[in-house]
Amino acid sequence: MFCFQCEQTAKGTGCTALGVCGKKPVVAALQDLLIHAVKGLSQVAVEGRKAGVSDREVNVFTCEAVFSTLTNVDFDPERLVGLVRRSVELREGLKAKVKAAGGSASFPSSPAAFTPADTIEGLVKQGEEHGVMADPTENPDIRSLKETLVYGLKGVCAYADHAQILGQEDEKVYAFIHEGLAATLRKDLGLDDWVGLVLGCGEANLRAMELLDAGNTGTYGDPVPTKVPLGAKKGKAILVSGHDLKDIEEILKQSEGKGINVYTHGEMLPCHGYPELKKYPHFYGHYGTAWQNQIKEFPEFPGPIVMTTNCIQRPADAYKDRIFTSGIVAWPGVAHIKNRDFGQVIQKALEAPGFPEDTDKGAVMVGFARKAVLSVADKVIEAVKAGKIRHFFLVAGCDGAKPGRNYYTEFVEKVPKDCVVLTLACGKFRFFDKDLGDIGGIPRLLDIGQCNDAYSAIQIALALAKAFNCGVNDLPLSMILSWYEQKAVAILLTLFHLGIKNIRLGPSLPAFITPNVLDVLVKNYDIRPITTPDEDLKAILG
Repeated sequence: MFCFQCEQTAKGTGCTALGVCGKKPVVAALQDLLIHAVKGLSQVAVEGRKAGVSDREVNVFTCEAVFSTLTNVDFDPERLVGLVRRSVELREGLKAKVKAAGGSASFPSSPAAFTPADTIEGLVKQGEEHGVMADPTENPDIRSLKETLVYGLKGVCAYADHAQILGQEDEKVYAFIHEGLAATLRKDLGLDDWVGLVLGCGEANLRAMELLDAGNTGTYGDPVPTKVPLGAKKGKAILVSGHDLKDIEEILKQSEGKGINVYTHGEMLPCHGYPELKKYPHFYGHYGTAWQNQIKEFPEFPGPIVMTTNCIQRPADAYKDRIFTSGIVAWPGVAHIKNRDFGQVIQKALEAPGFPEDTDKGAVMVGFARKAVLSVADKVIEAVKAGKIRHFFLVAGCDGAKPGRNYYTEFVEKVPKDCVVLTLACGKFRFFDKDLGDIGGIPRLLDIGQCNDAYSAIQIALALAKAFNCGVNDLPLSMILSWYEQKAVAILLTLFHLGIKNIRLGPSLPAFITPNVLDVLVKNYDIRPITTPDEDLKAILG
């Protein structure tokens, strides 16, 4: 196996024997084969659009299949095998439609003609033939940009899948996903072409995040500032981890009136700010203080835990019987929920001991999405002009267990008192419970939401730039980002697409970025690695 798609990859170069995330070589090979198969499906989809054929089932499946290869999403070999075979079935069906419409349906010697082996052993062997390093003669810089595109598309597919679940879709997003995946099979593209595709991925991701924002706010209302307890309430309990708002809505509906309190974990924390979710009286609070401590925290939770997306890794045997997965998330030995019927989760909660007493561990504020922040934009602008707010810092991104991430906690703690910290995604769990006070009633720590709420952060920045009659890069705003997996890659590409510069990224730079490609990013966007909080603050503020 060879995998270097996430930040924690072994030795900063690539996992070759076993994924640091727990991914085994069999799973790695099947994921590589699935991407290979979906590239073939994408070739047919591209030709189909030329003939006026676009198949929604193919579009939705593509996002689900690619999403399943993100870090910590689907580690179940049987489910991956099913996805590979389904990809081929849909491909052949689409070929027939394209042919009937007068389009080209012949793809000799390409993934669009790939025939899967009959056994899992055979499929694994096929997957090993189509990994990242399958072609040792490939130009490393082109491979770097190809993989950057693929990983960015994985993030786009994740957001597009979440958006589709809430009824928000865009044919242009689906088209770019297929065009991008199919393009990775071409041999006639130069470095400039690949840079263009990578930036196009950022544009597609901006639209995908816009769709998801519309789905979230259109279904659950615009988030409002909300205080969320971090302790526990006596009684039965269910813990929900991940990103999927539809899942937590169904859990709240199905558990209502049963004497069970529902708690969030990780990226589900922002759910408490949505009016249509916070209306449930048994939607109590947030459990756990940090994503990276999940291995320690989860065994202590006295009830079932539902994983809705990739916000957990390696469930320990000690509590596997209390873990449930939903949607495309799958782990061997873990029960999977079908069709959002959480009856067995509720039954497990009723059988579990629950919390024996109330506990108070403080509270945090959520719900500072763009409409909440822009509703007080006049106060913010006035405070900036009066010199009360000197600078804004967007300290955001993914969290992880790898050493070096304490930088973000220390950075926030050292941010001067005349500066405001905006944050989003699970990286905030390094410092989300810090009391930074306020500036004239404006909280100095504003939680914008989940990772996809980078869309809100972008809209806030654009609105402030308009108010100050300047470009985003001229604002007193600095981005201090942490990354872990492929949704973060997609968001970073979106920032590049928007021309945003002076981004500091850590804890380490992506292993799939070659020195030459990094040089292009530095020259065009002035992206740089984090150093120390003191050095970076001095460089930014002087």
